[in-house]
Amino acid sequence: MDGIPAGSIKAFVQRDYSDGMAVKFEKIFPRELEGKVSRENFEQTVDYINRLYAEAEKLSCASCCEGCVACLTSYLFLCCVTTGYEKKVADAAAFIAEQNRSIYIPKGVYVVDPMLRGLRVLEFILIDSVSESAQLTL
Repeated sequence: MDGIPAGSIKAFVQRDYSDGMAVKFEKIFPRELEGKVSRENFEQTVDYINRLYAEAEKLSCASCCEGCVACLTSYLFLCCVTTGYEKKVADAAAFIAEQNRSIYIPKGVYVVDPMLRGLRVLEFILIDSVSESAQLTL
């Protein structure tokens, strides 16, 4: 991300709080992406990201046990184990990286992992030149 010029055009997809505080992004197509990315690709990407974060935040027996064991061990347990939440967040990052490689970067767009933005927004950066695209694929 260091290779992005300061003046690059960015499009933001805000969090959708209509269902409460769960991590979910709106599916409103940003006008900055018109002519660059199809609405179908955009919606599929946002849907899958929303699904991964919903799975990450799902309350299950395993997540309850992880929390209890972490509490009983003064949270030292979390230094030794990758939680289910962390695994799903890693899955989301891997999905975004794959989407960038296969769909977005070839069309001149880069999707930023929402974890890097505190899960507040889903950011799309419009790339102007081929040299910028090459820097992003590294």
